[in-house]
Amino acid sequence: MSRNNAPTGRVGRPPVTSRTQILTAARRLIDQDGWEKLTIRRLAAEIGIGATTLYHHVRDKEDLLFLLIQEYAEQIPHPELPDEPRDRIVAATAAIHDSLAAWPWAAEVLTADGFVARLGHSALGLVETVVAGAVDHGCTPEQAVQVFRSVWYYSVGEILVRAHSARSRAEYARTADRAAAPAAVDTSGLPPHMAAVADQWATLSWQDTYRQGLEAFVDGLLAQAASATTQGRNG
Repeated sequence: MSRNNAPTGRVGRPPVTSRTQILTAARRLIDQDGWEKLTIRRLAAEIGIGATTLYHHVRDKEDLLFLLIQEYAEQIPHPELPDEPRDRIVAATAAIHDSLAAWPWAAEVLTADGFVARLGHSALGLVETVVAGAVDHGCTPEQAVQVFRSVWYYSVGEILVRAHSARSRAEYARTADRAAAPAAVDTSGLPPHMAAVADQWATLSWQDTYRQGLEAFVDGLLAQAASATTQGRNG
């Protein structure tokens, strides 16, 4: 081949390292083996590039996880918001909870304080709805932040307890079926009130009471804030 006819330009594997490809591959690995086993080196191998190249796109594993969460948060559907501030708090918090329940590893990553600064505009909109609802209900801005933190802790805790359970929903159902026979439950070492519901415990513990608990929790938080404000004025 003459010099003039020789191929020109880059040869070999093209640099296929767009953000979409990186995040798609990362989600695939998380779905397969969990977020704890995700590493930059393993992700680079999955994509077919060097780890050094990947570091041009993400700083570290934490940065990668937050990019995934931000992308996911942008897809969270915003609920129709009621007129009452209390109901807006409940609706926005439930929307956050329900979205993360489908992706519980993200809830675990977000357990660190200071996560709000890393969220995208869509998720921040729901956080703002909770805070604004508390202020509109009569809370001070400081109390509104505490309302959000409290309902966030409740929500993420509920998600993680369910996600970390060693048994699936079907296994809970099978346990409940076995517990239906009195002889299947040993209550000898249980306190009396627990012993009285031992045969129903597995079934009751898996019931979805999140929304009821959230509403009661929000009512208590708002009442507590109102009481504190009244005492402050009278003091």
